[in-house]
Amino acid sequence: MHNHHNAEHHMNHLQMGHGCHAGMAGDFKKRFWISIVLTIPVLILSPIVQKFILLGKTFAFNGDSSVVFVLSTVIYFYGGWPFLKGFYDELIEHKPGMMVLIAVAISVAYFYSTMIVFGLSGMSFFWELATLIDIMLLGHWIEMKSVMGAGTALEKLVRLLPAVAHKIMPDSTIKDVLLSQLTMGDHVLIKPGEKIPGDGIVLEGKTSVNESMLTGESRPVAKLVGAQVIGGSINGEGAITIEIKKIGMGSFLSQVIELVRQAQESKSKTQDLANRAAKWLTLIALGGGALTLLIWILLQQSFSFALERTVTVMVITCPHALGLAVPLVVAISTAIAASHGLLIRNRSAFETARNIDAIVFDKTGTLTEGKFGITDVLIFDKNLNQDELVNYAAAVEANSEHSIAKGIVNSKKSVLKVENFRAIPGKGAQGNVDNKEVKIVSPGYLRDENIHLNKEDETHIINLSQQGKTVVFVMIDNELKGAIALADIIRPESMEAIKQLKSMNIRCIMLTGDNKQVAKWVAESLGLDEYFAEVLPQDKVNKIKEVQGRGLIVGMTGDGVNDAPALAQANVGIAIGAGTDVAIETADIILVKSNPLDVVAIITLARATTRKMIQNLLWATGYNVITIPVAAGVLFHYGIVLSPAVGAVLMSLSTVIVAINAKMLRLA
Repeated sequence: MHNHHNAEHHMNHLQMGHGCHAGMAGDFKKRFWISIVLTIPVLILSPIVQKFILLGKTFAFNGDSSVVFVLSTVIYFYGGWPFLKGFYDELIEHKPGMMVLIAVAISVAYFYSTMIVFGLSGMSFFWELATLIDIMLLGHWIEMKSVMGAGTALEKLVRLLPAVAHKIMPDSTIKDVLLSQLTMGDHVLIKPGEKIPGDGIVLEGKTSVNESMLTGESRPVAKLVGAQVIGGSINGEGAITIEIKKIGMGSFLSQVIELVRQAQESKSKTQDLANRAAKWLTLIALGGGALTLLIWILLQQSFSFALERTVTVMVITCPHALGLAVPLVVAISTAIAASHGLLIRNRSAFETARNIDAIVFDKTGTLTEGKFGITDVLIFDKNLNQDELVNYAAAVEANSEHSIAKGIVNSKKSVLKVENFRAIPGKGAQGNVDNKEVKIVSPGYLRDENIHLNKEDETHIINLSQQGKTVVFVMIDNELKGAIALADIIRPESMEAIKQLKSMNIRCIMLTGDNKQVAKWVAESLGLDEYFAEVLPQDKVNKIKEVQGRGLIVGMTGDGVNDAPALAQANVGIAIGAGTDVAIETADIILVKSNPLDVVAIITLARATTRKMIQNLLWATGYNVITIPVAAGVLFHYGIVLSPAVGAVLMSLSTVIVAINAKMLRLA
């Protein structure tokens, strides 16, 4: 129960974080609409708007400037409040940033215009103050909505669990209970189409389950009695009864949510770059603003003109787009990765993944399936075909527990029945199938019985043995009919994964404790660049160091069981096939499916993510570099002058472009 309490607290924490952004977005939205309504009369009563937009119509009346002043004061204190509060917070933390810039800009505009209302000569720009605040609020509202959009990935994960579960009580009745009332060991009925409430094991029934939201596996996965199911996945066509094994924080879903949350919160290397740029922009804004004011006054321009240029410089320099450039891409890429079954635990290692020069693969269970299967079938009697031979062999081996026997049986759903089965100690097995006596025997048996092969078949068998494959012979009624070669089967996806990695100029290396012959066969079959064979688990780390010693950035891909130190040593540790036990402590990235192609996907995503970050940073900073001089009035002689409101529009536009660019990130 304690576990579940934690999970609930964790979910609440997530919803609070999300709610916080939602609340802020709502607050900006409300302030924006109220400020817009108050801005309309301010605009109508502004001499510049009357002159240019209302074509000379005037709405002047006694005390109109007082009305404008009162409305602008409300806009300044109500609409500008988030920025004024942000200004205070940033100064308290000694981290002046964009809130300082906005607050200084709107305060200068407000107090200068107020002085004009009370007798200073010059032109007030209350209308620019009002529109500036409106646009700032709009920009922040859009920004908050974008951030929320990225955060909804977590919300979706949280919502994967059903509201109630059908618990089977001791008297076999079914009672609908809340998830928080479930405990480990409970038996739960899951009807077709329902969500599975927790991780567990199927006790009764058979079905297929859609786990795509958690593992990225698009095909429904068949589940028979004894199979593991993951909480949050969706049951298919059959009703099943499961026993709950994990609930709350221990469950797969909770671990996924926690990893995604940590990744979204963890600092990215590019984020530090953005923060440094933001600091510089703040200094440039304050310095540039002061310089602009000074130069225009020295050039004998009116104080009002000089001040307007200063305010525009400060508004345009606001590093909004910069503040959003990286975090939004981080959040979106983490969410995309999670929905494809790629879980990022360490952001900076994920960013390093784009520069990987060499990938070291563990063999067993990573490039291969980790279980025996038939690789070759040789026929010595032309009256038999391969299927018949394997069928006979599978019938006899159906009763054997040996891994080689299982390899033969698994490759055939044998329908033939065996009678009088018995083992031939150390040499194989025999039995009667279809009224024929069938023996599956080792090469040693042939030697003992003095049975010889012809030259051609002999050569073939030697070749297979040299590849590290295990060869067994099939005899029917004491005549040698054929041979079956078995080995740890290479995953069908491995071939494509290696091909794609090599096309990305990444060196592919295999590391295995297996013997040299097997390693050579796998390496040659897949076209690997090199391999290390007969490596003891404790020596794997040294092999990683050896490859790093060549000056290469190394990614290590293993199943995490005995690969932990090597995963930790590599620049990027990728645990593959973590299944339901996500918390592999040493890996930087966890691939839920045992699919080597996901290694390609994670490197592709890392490259696309970094590209987006750099694009956004270049846009956000480059944009400022170009617009600051224009805002300062460099093009004044050509009749080009930006007002603070136009500056604010450009700044908000920049933020929106950065947000849209981040949203366009895809796992291509």
